Amino acid sequence: MRYAGIKYNDIVNGDGVCVSLWMQGCPHRCKGCHNPETWSFDGGIEIPRWKLISDIIEAIKKNNVKRNFSILGGEPLCPENLEHTIYIINAVKKEFPDIKIYLWTGYIFEEMTERQKTIIDIVDVLIDGPYIESQRDLSLKFRGSRNQRVLTKGGYHNGRCING
Repeated sequence: MRYAGIKYNDIVNGDGVCVSLWMQGCPHRCKGCHNPETWSFDGGIEIPRWKLISDIIEAIKKNNVKRNFSILGGEPLCPENLEHTIYIINAVKKEFPDIKIYLWTGYIFEEMTERQKTIIDIVDVLIDGPYIESQRDLSLKFRGSRNQRVLTKGGYHNGRCING
């Protein structure tokens, strides 16, 4: 599999300290994207999935600091990345059932495939929607544009409740 990068002590993408993983490859290619280097499916770093999971697990528990886990892109839920994303999240959740997992996607939840929608059952916070440059708003928590939503199962954020 391929990934674009990892940040081991991220205080921007999620609450508290997070280990953040950027997946490689994105079909959306939003105008004004913060990470255009993640668009190519041939870019990034190639690694066996088991090795990446091992690195993530070690990073989450390093120095006894409580860390959450964030997955960004590229696009974690595109067909090329979906199964890897689900597998990684399940492995992290198995090892650390009490940490929060955040995931950013350019897809809109209601327009996702049934397989993509299963992600809401394994993440704590899902930020959906493409980045729209004309709706840019840096004052929004977890979002870059006003159209994007913060969704949780059973919880309300921005007037939305998913599987609740």
